[in-house]
Amino acid sequence: MSLAPIEIERYARHIVLRDVGGPGQLKLKTARVLVIGAGGLGAPLIQYLAAAGIGTIGIADDDVVSLSNLQRQVLHGEADLGRPKVESAADAVTRLNPHVKVERHAMRVAPDNVRELVARYDIVADGSDNFATRYLMSDACFHEGKPLVTAAVGPFDASLTTLRPFERGPDGAPNPTYRCLFPEPPEAGTVPTCEEAGVLGALTGIVGSMMALEVIREIVGFGESLVGRLLLFDARAMRFETLAYGWDEDNPLNGVRR
Repeated sequence: MSLAPIEIERYARHIVLRDVGGPGQLKLKTARVLVIGAGGLGAPLIQYLAAAGIGTIGIADDDVVSLSNLQRQVLHGEADLGRPKVESAADAVTRLNPHVKVERHAMRVAPDNVRELVARYDIVADGSDNFATRYLMSDACFHEGKPLVTAAVGPFDASLTTLRPFERGPDGAPNPTYRCLFPEPPEAGTVPTCEEAGVLGALTGIVGSMMALEVIREIVGFGESLVGRLLLFDARAMRFETLAYGWDEDNPLNGVRR
């Protein structure tokens, strides 16, 4: 596979980057990325993946576009109200970059379908808005051996990390799982939903774009991964912090007593 002349011009600012170049752009063109959620995080994530020239983007979401989404879900517009988000998102990708193939999954990921879905892609980006889906995706990606970029947002704060627990780190120990970072989900009702607490619209744009950057970095292979590192962002103070975390031998996925 090669880049067509029109693609060389489209991605020229990538190709001149020493750490990307033509070979890196070809990696993006042949990559298959699954995005979970076409909402606040998924909207900017999908846009920047499409603009970057990801060959195939799978979008999984079972929701429809509502008016209250538009404050942050910039992939959709008023003309899309009532439409499935996967359809609206696919149309937006086609307008942005017709070289990108979109695979629509108008479904809620569940234990009986998630591993089959994940197995079809090279890397997964989880922009879901609930802990149940985050644990489900992290477990499925572990079992299928797929890298996972996962993020979460609160009203004015966010977190982001990358998981490759099916591999080992430089020290020979297994890479950490999501359950090493968060062993148990919070009790039901202790964390308010977006509808209850609200969310700053521009915050989701920042974090979704960072997810896209991390997916692109994982595919091309430049820079330092967020594996074993949790990036925290405080929008009130405009402060970023990075915390290291490691493998927990008691975790149920790749622990010693699993």
